Amino acid sequence: MNGFDDLPATHSAAPTVTQAVILAGGQGSRLRPYTDDRPKPLVEIPGTGTPIVGHQLAWLAAEGVTDVVISCGHLAEVLQAWLDQAELPLRARTVVEVEPLGRGGGLKFAAKALPRPDEPWYATNGDIWTRFSLREMAAFHHERDALATLALARPRIPWGAVETDQFGNVLDFIEAPPSPFLINAGLYVFAPGFAELLPDVGDHERTTFPQLARAKRLAGYQLPQGVYWRAIDTAKDLTEAAKELAQLQQLGGE
Repeated sequence: MNGFDDLPATHSAAPTVTQAVILAGGQGSRLRPYTDDRPKPLVEIPGTGTPIVGHQLAWLAAEGVTDVVISCGHLAEVLQAWLDQAELPLRARTVVEVEPLGRGGGLKFAAKALPRPDEPWYATNGDIWTRFSLREMAAFHHERDALATLALARPRIPWGAVETDQFGNVLDFIEAPPSPFLINAGLYVFAPGFAELLPDVGDHERTTFPQLARAKRLAGYQLPQGVYWRAIDTAKDLTEAAKELAQLQQLGGE
């Protein structure tokens, strides 16, 4: 893959991003039995009253997005039926992967259905529960003249950590400390024309992103301190997310 140097640089005021892609084509096998009769984005975190995709659509609309394309696979008809009966805050349509395309291929496939190909776009994995200023992330993306910007999270390690001194004496036990490493949070801002750099089938993190990084056209936006972020991959994630969100509500948070 090449050609990213041919895409235009952007030096004007940051445009408002009004379109987005949600990747929802996975089987959600680690969330069974919740995903036996629904795709992962329709799973509800206990106590929220809203499926993951409902939260994402409300958040995107609040950030100025008017059009969303959802790339579906597993039980696509169930998601489409939910969209048809829900009162949505924006326009949403689905495209269905007949064969699994991988995350990069799914992004490229869905991007073809975006209404404004000459404008930037957001993308998110369909299992992410978070809320922060996407407008600020888009401004960061624009300022750095990036072709792609990924959100970076610092999740908590699911195990307790042990602190020792240089002599091997145990000093303290720390429950679920923050990871020392940043991870890809599964949320992106892409420049116009970026989709042509994606693989038809495969993972953009193994193909497109490394090449953009070497060309210094890939930016990383660290989520602001205190922002809630979680990927809902397993039944345990559902339980933990329910506890965390209940605590935030008690504190007057999101």
